[in-house]
Amino acid sequence: MARRRRIEQPSLTAWFDGLRADYDAAKSNRFTRVRSGVATGGSGADHHYRSESQYLKLMEYARDLDRNDLAVGQIISRAVEQTIGDGFPLDVNTGDEKVDVDLKASWKDWSEDPEQCDVQGEKTFWDMEQLTLRQTLVDGDILALPLLEGSLEMTEAHRLRTATNTTRNVVHGILLDQRRRRLEYWFTRDEIDPMRPVARVSDMRRIPAYGEDGFRQVFHVYNPRRISQTRGVTALAPIFNATTIIDDTIFAKLIQSQVCSAFAIFRKRGPEWQNATAGEGGQYGPRSTETRTDGTTQQIEGIGPGMEIKGEPDEDLEGFSPNVPNPEFLPFAKFILQMVGVNIGMPLVLVLLDAKETNFSGWRGAMSTARDGFRRNQKWLRTKLHSPVYRWKVRQWMAKDAALRNAAKQTGINIFGHRFQGAAWPYIEPTKDAAADLLRVRNALSSHRRVASERNVDWDDLSQEIVEDNAKLIEKAWLQAEQLKKDYPGLDVTWRDCASLPTPDGVKVTLTTDSPRDGGD
Repeated sequence: MARRRRIEQPSLTAWFDGLRADYDAAKSNRFTRVRSGVATGGSGADHHYRSESQYLKLMEYARDLDRNDLAVGQIISRAVEQTIGDGFPLDVNTGDEKVDVDLKASWKDWSEDPEQCDVQGEKTFWDMEQLTLRQTLVDGDILALPLLEGSLEMTEAHRLRTATNTTRNVVHGILLDQRRRRLEYWFTRDEIDPMRPVARVSDMRRIPAYGEDGFRQVFHVYNPRRISQTRGVTALAPIFNATTIIDDTIFAKLIQSQVCSAFAIFRKRGPEWQNATAGEGGQYGPRSTETRTDGTTQQIEGIGPGMEIKGEPDEDLEGFSPNVPNPEFLPFAKFILQMVGVNIGMPLVLVLLDAKETNFSGWRGAMSTARDGFRRNQKWLRTKLHSPVYRWKVRQWMAKDAALRNAAKQTGINIFGHRFQGAAWPYIEPTKDAAADLLRVRNALSSHRRVASERNVDWDDLSQEIVEDNAKLIEKAWLQAEQLKKDYPGLDVTWRDCASLPTPDGVKVTLTTDSPRDGGD
């Protein structure tokens, strides 16, 4: 009788190890890109910029792109303009109308006066909004320090540094506790030489993240992508290679175009040609000598427009007029610019400021999608900068104003109640978009306040202006109607005949001959 062979089953550990590699992305093969800096045991976000020198280098590279790149700086400028617009209007909602008016007036006075809001006395709060967003996109983060004198001190990200002699849990200038809660921010005292390390903790300007009253003393503005991320990272990090390629390619095409413009024709001269300079080779421009890597030298001769080249004997005469740039270059350049714009939230129509690549529907769709990203950026910016600054200012105003302190103690009053409205954009199709807003209000899908907020308009201000303007119109119309009746006895005219007020569609307006003086309209 044949003996059965025993089949050994894999252990649970071996079986589970096999399951862990069921994602193709986790398997190694010759087609898989080897990625550096990947910890197979898992790592927090801070691990990927753990080297302070590399982190600062990354920041400086991004700043160089913003300064010198042909397109990146302008794309960022357009993104900031679309996000910030004319600024974020403040809507105060404390529960007391008088307090709302006073706080709103105080904010307007402070935010629009550079002498009050900027420690340098140069920038309004709107200027700070723009620079904050720009430097967050380029540098990764920026910090605002509220001062006792009532102004803000804006501090650039490279000022946050870690002293080399510390063993504490400091991530590029931010001291953390065991739960990653910010304890202190360490700033360099001066704009020191960036190549010189900060050796001692005593060399730092250490500011506690929270004061004795429990309120923030440092407003750290950054847009993290992970929970464990302590510092911000430039939005340009994924597109360094792409921007370098497009910039180098455009430069090469410009040089190529210059060379093509310089050489008009190649010609040959036979042995029978006689000239005193023959054999000297001729010189077409200034000459210089450069050394190759192997130690040999070569002579470089400058060129200029409209030049011609002397051909060697037995060479044919040949014209030189290539296509520069070649047909494939422009689609390639647009593709790279599109990839750059995607990482900053800008569609190609805004990157190029040119909508001829698409029709109106495509342009509208691209703009609508881009505005979703702009609204998200507005939301985190208001959370990180605007609201903390506003609450800090309210506390300062309360310390100086007894009436405001008493109002804060009243039941039903939220002295910090407010909302910053996001910047709005003009209608893409004014007639259709305005009709859609009207339809939403009539069908109770939205309110006048919300619709006005979407247009970056404060409803309280707008409604007050509407009432005041209509009142002035009615008053002037009534006076004019009374004057007409005096000048022309028997003339049946009312103020409504002299003024045309807007009325909702479908509402019947009945005119009366009675004047307000007689108890009529």
